[in-house]
Amino acid sequence: MGTMDIKLELIGVPVTDVDRAKTFYERVGFHADHDVTVSEEIRFVQMTPPGSACSIAFGRGITEMAPGSLDNMQVVVDDIGRAHAELTARGVEVGEIEDLPWGSFVYFADPDGNRWAVQQKEPRAR
Repeated sequence: MGTMDIKLELIGVPVTDVDRAKTFYERVGFHADHDVTVSEEIRFVQMTPPGSACSIAFGRGITEMAPGSLDNMQVVVDDIGRAHAELTARGVEVGEIEDLPWGSFVYFADPDGNRWAVQQKEPRAR
């Protein structure tokens, strides 16, 4: 018997203000795939980073996690310097580039404090 494909496609992000979160993630560069109000209790927003097969979802009635409790979500880029420059130009507060033996990183948080790492897999040449 062969192995079954298991694809990670959607991660819930706990937020307090859906519209503020949507605006923030659009600023980061995520594409808004869906924004559907199902009922008074449920609003579903799905957003995808450019080039990613995995999306995030937030809204009302989406997750029971506390807003801001998501820690160390990670996305990968080819050029950390370019990513740092683009995020900064878009008004996203990012830290300085951190070079580690396993890659180069910048970090940011959404308005609720959910934390993200942006990684270039190969450390920058110095």
